[in-house]
Amino acid sequence: MGDYTLFCYGTLMAPQMLHRVIHGTTTPQPWQKDLIRFQPARLYGYRRHRVQGAEYPGIFAESSPSETAVLGVLVSGLTEGDMYRLDRYEGSEYVKESVKVRTLHSKAHGKVTSEDELFKELNAAESGAAREGDEVLATTYVWVAGKECLEEAEWDFERFKRDRLAWWVGAHESEW
Repeated sequence: MGDYTLFCYGTLMAPQMLHRVIHGTTTPQPWQKDLIRFQPARLYGYRRHRVQGAEYPGIFAESSPSETAVLGVLVSGLTEGDMYRLDRYEGSEYVKESVKVRTLHSKAHGKVTSEDELFKELNAAESGAAREGDEVLATTYVWVAGKECLEEAEWDFERFKRDRLAWWVGAHESEW
């Protein structure tokens, strides 16, 4: 198991997309899947917006940090190689930052064991039905290509899953 923990707030919130980036397939070997853990989480003090003309978001630190938060997924168990591939995927529009996030869970045990369960937990968190858990130190990718490149409205994960995820997981890397 790897030592890296990542807070994802965009396309990589979908496990099949994350696996596509780090393993090269949406259906990795069972041992590869077993190394990685997913947990809904919230990052306070940031705001998420869709990048203009793109299907993915960017986040930036807000001047009034107590009033904003970004719902996302905490991914633990990543290796140095995984992080290298994620760095290449994110490109120069983002920079890695260390952040503190709060885990979220609506179930008693707080563990997510499938993609469907993760999506249910994210929906519960979105509706306010999830409880906050531990504060965890993680890495995230923060947008640095300029706020003028971001749309005013927040990026919508449900819309991405419904309308674009299938294309993203099937697209060649050069099309991202």
